[in-house]
Amino acid sequence: MPTIRVELFEGRTPEQKAELAKELTSACVRVLGGSPDGVDVLFFDMKRQDWATGGVLWSEKGK
Repeated sequence: MPTIRVELFEGRTPEQKAELAKELTSACVRVLGGSPDGVDVLFFDMKRQDWATGGVLWSEKGK
């Protein structure tokens, strides 16, 4: 089964991450089959200064 890597800006609560992990796991089992125990979800919290879109750091957007 899959390992899902989730990269997102820091600041999400553990409860939000737990809910997302549950939903992602359910979707994988529904679409791919298998057992929830075979799905891994890895969270990577990113600082806005470490992520850029269109050549602009997210920490600089809206300034």
